[in-house]
Order: sequence, then C-alpha cells, then structure tokens
Amino acid sequence: MTSDYKGDYQELVDEISELLGAPATLENRHFELIAFGAYDDEGDLDPSSLDPVRTRSILTRRSTAAVRAWFEGFGITRATGPVRIPPAPEAGVHRGRVCLPVRHRGVVLGYVWLLDGDPGPTERQLAAAMRVTDRIGALLADEAQHGADLTRELRAVLTAERDWQRDMAVAELRAALGARADLPHTMVCVAPWPYADPQDAPSVRTMPGATALCVVPSPTSARSLALLVRLRSAETPAPAVSAATRLLEQARASAAGDAVAAGIAPARTGLAELGEAWHQASAAARAALAEPRLGPVAEWASIGPFRMLTALSPRAAHDPAVRTLLAPAHQELARTAEVYLDCAGQATRTAGRLGIHRQTLYYRLSRVEQLTGLDLDDGEDRLLLHMALKARRL
Repeated sequence: MTSDYKGDYQELVDEISELLGAPATLENRHFELIAFGAYDDEGDLDPSSLDPVRTRSILTRRSTAAVRAWFEGFGITRATGPVRIPPAPEAGVHRGRVCLPVRHRGVVLGYVWLLDGDPGPTERQLAAAMRVTDRIGALLADEAQHGADLTRELRAVLTAERDWQRDMAVAELRAALGARADLPHTMVCVAPWPYADPQDAPSVRTMPGATALCVVPSPTSARSLALLVRLRSAETPAPAVSAATRLLEQARASAAGDAVAAGIAPARTGLAELGEAWHQASAAARAALAEPRLGPVAEWASIGPFRMLTALSPRAAHDPAVRTLLAPAHQELARTAEVYLDCAGQATRTAGRLGIHRQTLYYRLSRVEQLTGLDLDDGEDRLLLHMALKARRL
C-alpha cells in the first residue's frame, strides 16, 4: 500500500532474477506491476524481445482484463508451483512464460513472471525461486494487513457521527501514517462506486501519492469510493487528478452506462480537517454528476454555486414557488428559465444559446412567471428561481 515496502520487493525480485538468470517481474493478484528485476547478462532485456503484453505491463504497471483472464485460464490462481504458459501470438503473447504463484497461508497474493526460453530455468532453479516467493507472500500479506488497517481507520474518520469519534479516528490514522501524516493531503471521491469491496479498486501502490482508500455510504447513491492522496505540495493536485482518472476508468467499466464522476477537495496540510475535505470532494463529485461540463473530474474550487447548493437539504429544489415549473410537462420552460438566468438576464444571448427568436423567449418567460408567481425583474425572485433550477440537478 505504501512505498515502505517497495525496496523490499525490489530486492526479492532481483534475487529471483539472479537465481533464474533472467529478468523477472512481480505483479499483485490484480496483475498490477510491483517490481521489475533486471539481469544484465540476459538478452531478454533487449526491448525487441518484449511482446506487447509484457511491454504494456512494464510501461503502464498493469494488464488488461482480457490478458488477466487469459493467463488465469492456465490455473495460476490455484497452482502451488511453477506454471509454464505457451506463446500465443494472437493474444499478444509472443513468448512463453513461467509463472511462479506467490501465496501466503494458501491464498494467492501475486505472481512472479519470467519469459521462458530454451532450455529455460531448471527445476532446481525454480524450486529455489519458489522459496523466495514464500518471503514475497509474507511481505504482501503484511502489506495487505497494513492496508486493511488504513482502510478501517480512514472509514472511521469519514463516517464518524460525533466530533470526539472523529478526533479519535484521526489520531489512529495519524499514528498509522507516521511522519507522512503531516504532509499535504487531499481527498478524492468517486461516485457512485459500483463495487462493494474496496479490494476491487486498483491498488493504491499504482497511483502516485495514494495513501489509503475505502468505500463509504453516499447520501445520493449506494456508495462512494474515498481516496486519501498525499501531494508534493498544496499547489500541485496532479497526483489526485491522475488517481481520480484511473479510478473513473474502472468504475465506468462496471457502471452499466450510468454516469460516474470524481471530485477533489482543496489540499490541506495534515489530517485535522479530513472530514471537511471529504465533504468537499463529495460535493465536487455531485456537482460533476449534475453538471457534466464540470466533470468528469471536478475540483471543489471550480464548481462555483454548487459549493453552496451541495450543502443544502435535498428538499431545497422543492420550493413551492417552482414545483409546477419543474413538472415534466414544463421541461422546456424550465430549461429556458435556467439559460436566461445563466446569461444574466440578457435576452439576445439567451435566444442565441437556445436557437429561438427573442419574441419566443419573451413568451416563454411570461409563462414561467405565470407558473411560479415570481417576478423575473425582481432580484430576489430571480435568485430563488436560479437556485431551485440548479438544485434540482443534485
């Protein structure tokens, strides 16, 4: 979950590369790259020898779902020893593989891969390499436990109902993160999140700066994914944007066509305001879902009036004055009123955006006034109508 383990994995993969006389790669059980071991005397390091699947794994640090399913078809999830996989050019696998399953207490946690050759590694070499995978398995299990602790603690912070509960949860999370807790952080929200199990999300290791993630209930959908991201500086949100984009890719793959969006809170130093950051990230995601031009990844600072509207009760859009206007039969009138108010009441701009004649616009606006009882020449009436029209999107 964190960079604390990176050097240990690299040393173990390098050890396997030395034992087998070939470069090896280590991936977790989701086929996300953890470490790549180079072996200087082996021609396999020639880029021309790498097939598309191996090249993509190294460059993007992950494999596609199709590639994963193809390799799992050889029984690697159940294997307790080396598995030889033949080449399949039609699948982008131009060279055979040897897969060493990495297990801990009977559970597969990852895979060590190397390109098979002629004659390839001996049984004795493979047996020695499998003993190293036992050590990798123990390390992956320890990391998974640490990640589970961070998941539990982050969820406790974000779902606490009382201030003292949140303060205790923040203290636990701060203790788990150590010195990293005092660095700049931000929160990312992806909503709605289609998976109930956070293990179905990409590993935080593959997202620079990602520290912990959890799935939490959402007021507007079944659940949202929360991600805590460490930043290089409070002025550089790039790691959060990159992580949000990555998470959106996976969410959309299982969203069955439903809209999904992500929100990012302003950066903060330390964890004291983590609860407020989560509310802002959630608000930005809701705004991006309500107003597609703001997304698919929206930063809270850029969502304008939705900063206030997302803080209102969901019933704010049901003001009696606008209830009739918001009925399906008056959809075009409601849209006309919203565009008119977005254009600051400028008739020419509004008519141009709607593609209608100004007289048609005036007629529609008079109908809006009749249905609502509001006076569009009155500033407060216009404000009420504008807020209600925006709030209905949420």
